[in-house]
Amino acid sequence: MLLHPGDCWVFFMCRGIFGFMGYFSIPDKNILLILIPERQLNCYFLMPLISTSSYRSPWWLSNPHAQTIFPNLVRPMADVSYVREVLPTPDGDFLDLDWVRQGAPRLLIALHGLEGSSQSKYIPGIIHTFRQYGWDGLALNFRGCGGTPNLLTRAYHSGETGDLDFVIRHAVFMGYKRIVIAGFSLGGNVLLKYLGEKGASIPAEITHAVAFSVPCDLASSSAKLDRRENYIYRQRFMIRLRKKVRQKPSMMKLAGDPEKLKNFRMFDNAITAPIHGFADADDYYTQSSCKQFIPGIRIPTLLVNAQNDPFLTPACFPEEEARNSRYFYMETPHDGGHVGFYTPGKANIYWSEQRAIDFAEGS
Repeated sequence: MLLHPGDCWVFFMCRGIFGFMGYFSIPDKNILLILIPERQLNCYFLMPLISTSSYRSPWWLSNPHAQTIFPNLVRPMADVSYVREVLPTPDGDFLDLDWVRQGAPRLLIALHGLEGSSQSKYIPGIIHTFRQYGWDGLALNFRGCGGTPNLLTRAYHSGETGDLDFVIRHAVFMGYKRIVIAGFSLGGNVLLKYLGEKGASIPAEITHAVAFSVPCDLASSSAKLDRRENYIYRQRFMIRLRKKVRQKPSMMKLAGDPEKLKNFRMFDNAITAPIHGFADADDYYTQSSCKQFIPGIRIPTLLVNAQNDPFLTPACFPEEEARNSRYFYMETPHDGGHVGFYTPGKANIYWSEQRAIDFAEGS
């Protein structure tokens, strides 16, 4: 059997088992040495569901809402210094990109959640962690999220993958040889949808992806956020969304009185759907939910959704898709809340950030 020099070979020591790729026997030892190239290993062993998770919330932080809110309140901002690039888009708009460079050939692209930005604490947090391992970082502010309203009526939404693709091509043009992408909440939905859409045609420079707290089924997640127990989150989001509507006369024409937009479905029916070409909120949720695109993913991808996430429903846990995929891994720690995963001490590095770098670097 010939060994291809470009393959990383995995060796198995087996007793009395016949190999199915190639083997060497060791006389008098009843041992076969089976050789399987790593790039073909997934063809034979599917291990996409991670049955146990190492994350444990502190004993005094047991409530899922506390696990969601507390990290945002107490965590110090990670020590990163952004350099802003305003990138013109092909449709006459722009994207605000915040870079952290140290001359590395490897790049982490980080995607924030709904009404977040490069200043959301989990974004500098993960960039800071990757930087310590020798990576450059890029925080993509979705349209209108970088501190300045974007020029066009259109904005960003859970299914908008064109801007991400544009930024990836920009990063490849700049010479990065390896790219990992991390997405949080809405940004995670964008990421998983993009990966599934691209499939095997994804740029070769993208080797891994990690997503946290992703509403893989937008309709059910939106409905859950409309429940009484999630009032505080809904109000926070709607205040910010209504503010953006007031900044654009074209949106005001659609909305009428923004104060009448009380929940996500009302907002998506009045604003998100019409300005982005959807028939209504249901059409938007149906077309944009990442769950249906997961079978198309063709690079190692990790989804981490906490079982107690107050934003997510059972439909947001794509277990069957993970079982049937060679590339898509799902981990469901019992605790963590929504984009929480509070980790005391450890130099302001959260479990989620260490988990991401470990997955990206294969440890």
